[in-house]
Amino acid sequence: MRAAGSWGWAPPSEASEDEAGPAAGRRRAGVPAGEATVVKIAPRDGHRVSDSAKLKRSRIVFRGWSRLSGQIRVIDRGTERRLMVHGEILSIYPLNGDWRPVRREYWWKALDAVELPRRPSALLVGLGGGTQVHLLHRLSAPRHITVIERDPVIVRVAVEWFELDRVGKLEIVCADAETAVTGLRQAGRQFDYVMDDVSYADEPEVALPKLLAVVPLVTPRGSLVVNRHRRGDPRPLARTLRLYFREVRLRRVRRTGENTLICCSRPLVNRDGGV
Repeated sequence: MRAAGSWGWAPPSEASEDEAGPAAGRRRAGVPAGEATVVKIAPRDGHRVSDSAKLKRSRIVFRGWSRLSGQIRVIDRGTERRLMVHGEILSIYPLNGDWRPVRREYWWKALDAVELPRRPSALLVGLGGGTQVHLLHRLSAPRHITVIERDPVIVRVAVEWFELDRVGKLEIVCADAETAVTGLRQAGRQFDYVMDDVSYADEPEVALPKLLAVVPLVTPRGSLVVNRHRRGDPRPLARTLRLYFREVRLRRVRRTGENTLICCSRPLVNRDGGV
């Protein structure tokens, strides 16, 4: 298997660009960005949380770097594990198995905002630490999840530190979103639930072509949910997406939060992208 980009790893006490860590054998760096890697994760047994994880102080358990994402850290704070990239939280994972605090966050709200069929198929554009992968399995028992993630370092961190190797029926396409979406369309793939979490801060004129490209991947009764920064005015995108879906709603995650969800259901376009 091959993956685009390059990666680096270091133990919590020091950073390095050369050490690969225990998962180095899963993928190689240095492949052109246009090539995609499909990684299928096999589940394994869980493990107990150590007593030290219950402390209420922060502790860096992983520090790494990649050319695509820059500085990457995994931080344990009490019973919560966080994936931090450039100082922003990309994922949360409860080490004690209690997901209730996540109910107020956008990962949970995105699933709660749309109607999912029984055992849906799902496509997630952007992996982070896999918070929504875990929530999908807890809330909807999906028959299959496909994730697009451009950075192989993020993939490895999610597997090693956020328990993705415990999740069955998970396919990770390691490529840039445009390449991966094109490949999925050419393969005739469709999904009941599609979540875009990579155009979060893009300007509308940049985000719109990316979103329209995934519309044909949504099943006739499926949904597309887009995570947007509240300062990036989601209304222009919502207006355009109303031309492609029967129902489009805006949902503010929290009054004090920075996330607004664009929730789109039942596409008006066919598999080839025509209205």
